[in-house]
Amino acid sequence: MLFQSRTHTCGQLREADAGKTVTLVGWLENMRIVGSGLAFIVLRDFYGTTQLVAETEEMIARLRAINKESTVSVTGAVRVRASRNPKQPTGDIEVVPETVEVLGRCRFNELPFEINRSREADESQRLRYRYLDLRNPAVKKNIILRSRVIEAIRRAMWDHGFLEITTPILTASSPEGARDYLVPARKHPGKFYALPQAPQQFKQLLMTSGFDRYFQIAPCFRDEDARGDRCPGEFYQLDMEMSFAGQDDVFAVIEDVLPPIFAEYGTYDIASRPPFRRIPYLEALETYGSDKPDLRIDLTCKTVTDLFTDTGFEPFRGKIVKAIPISGCTLTRKQTEKLLADCEVQSGVKGYWVRMDEKGEPAGGIAKFAAPVWDSLKERLGLTPNTLVVLAAGDYAVKAAGVMIKFFGAACEGHMDKERYEFCWIVDFPMYEIGDESGELEFCHNPFSMPSGGLEALEKAACGELDPLTIMAQQYDLVCNGVELSSGAVRNHDPEIMIKAFELVRLGEEDVKKKFPAMYNAFCYGAPPHAGIAPGVDRMVMLLAGEDSIREVIPFPMNKSAQDVMMGAPGEVTQKQLDELNIRVTAFEKE
Repeated sequence: MLFQSRTHTCGQLREADAGKTVTLVGWLENMRIVGSGLAFIVLRDFYGTTQLVAETEEMIARLRAINKESTVSVTGAVRVRASRNPKQPTGDIEVVPETVEVLGRCRFNELPFEINRSREADESQRLRYRYLDLRNPAVKKNIILRSRVIEAIRRAMWDHGFLEITTPILTASSPEGARDYLVPARKHPGKFYALPQAPQQFKQLLMTSGFDRYFQIAPCFRDEDARGDRCPGEFYQLDMEMSFAGQDDVFAVIEDVLPPIFAEYGTYDIASRPPFRRIPYLEALETYGSDKPDLRIDLTCKTVTDLFTDTGFEPFRGKIVKAIPISGCTLTRKQTEKLLADCEVQSGVKGYWVRMDEKGEPAGGIAKFAAPVWDSLKERLGLTPNTLVVLAAGDYAVKAAGVMIKFFGAACEGHMDKERYEFCWIVDFPMYEIGDESGELEFCHNPFSMPSGGLEALEKAACGELDPLTIMAQQYDLVCNGVELSSGAVRNHDPEIMIKAFELVRLGEEDVKKKFPAMYNAFCYGAPPHAGIAPGVDRMVMLLAGEDSIREVIPFPMNKSAQDVMMGAPGEVTQKQLDELNIRVTAFEKE
């Protein structure tokens, strides 16, 4: 059924409709008056645009009195255009209006920005007037894409036998790596609900309840800072879990579900075919300087620390040194140093360079200091003439190398195949790490992961027979084009193993019971081995749309400061509301 008496949409009419009397509804986008007694008007709705032609002074006056972006209903005759527009789906026809009715008047003569150029406006203005920004077809298409992708994900998961189940939004606070959003409980003074950082515990509880395959497009809430690929506040993920399953089972589902979606809906129509490449975490850092490698880039880094142990170059003395050879790179000295400066801004590490000239000798940059180890460096890196070598040193040399691969891979011709989606799995994450702040053993990633070696490995670590830092977790990340789409794991479903894993980070059985009471108790009643993953929907759509900012694919995103400037959130509440919740706001000094 069409709205009101609308007979067609603004993207529907074609030459075959000439001679019909139609009724269109939409927004008055633009009006151009040509001489006396002739005006061209563009009417826009969700589906497209149609050109109207006013040919009487009376109709022109009627339309001139209506502000742009007002909603109107237009009835008129369809005719073939004298001057056709092949770039527009309705470019073969135009409508001569007989009646025009204003349905919703725009009361402003000036708009905050031109609708069709809203993406050029300041982002704060776009977010404040997001309902206007979304009228821009270029902005709207990302939200339409998002809907299509979620629809395709649901179909694929259903086809794989997964049951869609929703889990609670109001739950208990749980230590899961980020800050919780807390909700005061009116009926329980002094107590709080928390919005779920992820449905992690609930989906594992579903497995212990006897459900075999679960999924949902799950909202997740984390009080964290914004990034280009992460929006503060809330995000959505394809959350899934499988009973009696391991890593290979999860991989098989994801490798069957995602590539067809990326190939069909993506900016590029080429996506990795299964099986995706599997790269151990430590190997990824050693080879790519990142646990999120962009495999469209063919550059890798190598450790050359030993070659510069006795160097006279002070920045390298006693430091970890990583080197990246870039064959056939034609960047000038100025371009090279500008890129290294950009890398330093992102990584915090100063970069250096040297080039192998046509004679095979070091030239430019730190050639003077590379000369004493040049033969060894050539052999280690497999250098050929006209190869640029960029280097980083220090405690964060690995991170800097990853940034350099990203920047130089994109800048140097022939080293990046941009128009494709390259997936990989990062596997074998360390179970534990030494905390930067505490200086003590902590979980490296997900505490619910099953440690490789199980209980035996943990007991050996507890008695000093095994370094706990060498214990790997059965955890994995899904990476596409240098963007981490998801983390997942084979879950620790055994209470005895769970307690031993937490004991290594100074938490006893009572702590586990207190922090995870439902899950611990459920596991004591017989839990199936299970595994899962949760690819981020927002990040997927961002990649598919070819956008650099995740806010471009979210209907109503917050700004970088976690504010909804359109709705005025977060905002103040009344004293009555605070009293009902038994909350007192204390005075504080604004920074």
